[in-house]
Amino acid sequence: MSKQAWSQAGLERLQAVVAAQVEQGALPGVVYAVSRQGETHVEAIGTMEIAGERPMTRDSIFRLASLTKPVSAVAAMILVEQGIWKLDDAIDHWLPELSERRVLLHPDGPLDQTVPAKRSITIRDLLTLRLGIGFVWKPPGSTPIQCAMEEAGIAPGPHRPVLPPDEWLKRLGSLPLIHHPGDEWMYETGSEILGILIARASGCSLEKFMREQIFEPLQMKDTAFSVSAEQVHRLPTSYMTNWETGGLAVYDEPSSSSWLSPSIFSSGASGLVSTVDDYLAFYHMLLNKGAYEGGSILSSSSVEMMTSDQLTLPQRVANQIILNEGGSWGLGVGIAVERTSWFEKGSFGWNGGTGTSAYIDPENEMIGILFTQRMMDSAEPTPIFDDFWTHVYKAIPK
Repeated sequence: MSKQAWSQAGLERLQAVVAAQVEQGALPGVVYAVSRQGETHVEAIGTMEIAGERPMTRDSIFRLASLTKPVSAVAAMILVEQGIWKLDDAIDHWLPELSERRVLLHPDGPLDQTVPAKRSITIRDLLTLRLGIGFVWKPPGSTPIQCAMEEAGIAPGPHRPVLPPDEWLKRLGSLPLIHHPGDEWMYETGSEILGILIARASGCSLEKFMREQIFEPLQMKDTAFSVSAEQVHRLPTSYMTNWETGGLAVYDEPSSSSWLSPSIFSSGASGLVSTVDDYLAFYHMLLNKGAYEGGSILSSSSVEMMTSDQLTLPQRVANQIILNEGGSWGLGVGIAVERTSWFEKGSFGWNGGTGTSAYIDPENEMIGILFTQRMMDSAEPTPIFDDFWTHVYKAIPK
């Protein structure tokens, strides 16, 4: 007799703790999926908006935020396998705006005190987020480079870029790097550049490349950089914390959503929308080492490379605020290099600032996906993340 993939009592507890978060008003609704050894369970709980009557549904479309990053990484690895580039190739050929970089003499110092970069930025640097510039974990305006990025309209953040890609890149190229390429891990900006790079190297838009190479083969019919007029009724209202009241305030409302029309900049860092079932298809492909029923997106060696540790110990320790204890970074995905508070060693995936979380645990042959419409308040995940992952593991039979 084969062992059960999931404990029925465990699945019921998982549903109860997630439903309790909704009932207590932490967020209006949620959709989640757990899959293990071919057995998948999907739950849609709550409503599409606060005090609304429209129920959350399995096919609700969520703003993925940083869960876009693993998709961009897969797109980049496809180009490696097609022979368009190698991971350690310099990006200068495709992105001359970022050639001949200069680097701040001191990360907090004035912009005119710089030295030449020790080397060019490589494709691996973009995937590992070690290109030398990105999110600075200090209060806004604390350093000259933060102010300069803000003034130029290229500061990393939860918003979608509002500049055309070429202009965004030109402005970024006018500023020095904060660190030499390869020296430090800095969140976000490398994935934005990667999206532009994929478009230039492939000769088509990022969305077209992803659609033809990833979405269509995996039948991810609702994944894109915008929602159509026919789909908008499936897009929940997105909320953020109202710090004055402690309640929730609207961040993005469907009827006026910035995702309603194609973005001027398809963000490889955070621009995609998707459904639980679409993202589950993408994660099943990664769990199966690049293969899916009918073919393969990547070779197993490419997936193994993506999910292997790319950071030094000092780089990991310096960024525990976002990587978390025991966490590190591979090529476009977060990975658990040790047992963490949530995951077994070897698990990989990431969280999105709009309230999304998705991880794969190869050891347990398990996928978990949690899509909510409440934005994270900081690098620390919202309580529902902790409840969800704790009880996903409790639902695995001993």
